Amino acid sequence: MKALGEEFEKFSRRQAIWYRSVHRGLLICLMIALATTFIADHYGGPTLLYALLFGMSLHFLSENESCRPGIEFAARTVLRVGVALLGVRITYEQVQALGIGPIALVFVAVSVVIISGAVFARLLGLQRDLGLLTGGAVAICGASAALALSAVMPRNATHERNTILTVVGVTTLSTLAMVTYPLIVGALDLPDTQAGIFLGGTIHDVAQVVGAGYMISDEAGDVSTLIKLLRVAMLVPVVFAFMWFFRKARKDQKSGGHAVMLPGFLVVFILLVAINSFGLIPNALGDGLSTLSRWCLVAAIAALGLKTSLQNLATVGWRPVWLMLFETVLLLGLVLGVILYAGFGT
Repeated sequence: MKALGEEFEKFSRRQAIWYRSVHRGLLICLMIALATTFIADHYGGPTLLYALLFGMSLHFLSENESCRPGIEFAARTVLRVGVALLGVRITYEQVQALGIGPIALVFVAVSVVIISGAVFARLLGLQRDLGLLTGGAVAICGASAALALSAVMPRNATHERNTILTVVGVTTLSTLAMVTYPLIVGALDLPDTQAGIFLGGTIHDVAQVVGAGYMISDEAGDVSTLIKLLRVAMLVPVVFAFMWFFRKARKDQKSGGHAVMLPGFLVVFILLVAINSFGLIPNALGDGLSTLSRWCLVAAIAALGLKTSLQNLATVGWRPVWLMLFETVLLLGLVLGVILYAGFGT
């Protein structure tokens, strides 16, 4: 009993030391998340973009030795918790109810946009990794996908800058799409089901898909949400593909050790999807976990903003902007073309 008590005391001391090292930076990220959520809820606008901008405006705090550990903790661990909890939004039945056509469309669109992003990035003289990251973010679920894919990509001198650029770009483009894509639906006089497939298959972030879909009708909103959740589900195979593609670089970074091929956050994501598919997660708990996921992602993005210098971003130029715009237009043209000529949703 005495030995057990001593071990518990050592553990408590280690936890206290850890808490003292991270609490300042973590609280800063949480305060930014609270402030930006309040602004978005009361005055409108994308919470994630607000969190990024607030964080970047307070970049000097990341240079403070007492704040840096907590900011790093939020940017890594809190991020992975948020991504893992996205699994409570998806069930197998939701995917099955869509039918084979929209499922095939989503699979093809995601694959084409990611591959094209890597190719177009090289044509623009940018890193292939940036093209893969932006392509995955545009094709799957915006900022959440950018953070998840970034977490399994090898780290280098431009890793964090590429992540923040991608998050800023896809969040901005997603907000613009939420406003302009319903106008395209009206101009083409698409029926509600086709409108839902179009909006869910093209807009980057989940929140903007929901906003645009229900702006048209309840049916369009339901269909767009299901299609969007299918795109979110593509995060699992794409993360696995990225892990395999970057396996050598990840192994080299571990100084000859074995590369970790199955990160914990991905395991939790898959388990939550499976558990939710069997209806074992009560609605109240699912809503709570989904809300917690959102808060974790907002805090993580705030941390990434804190770590990013506006001066460094200004040196990037317009090529990454053209890259993400190309990927967005490609996704738009591909999905809309298939809907119009294949007759999905009619």
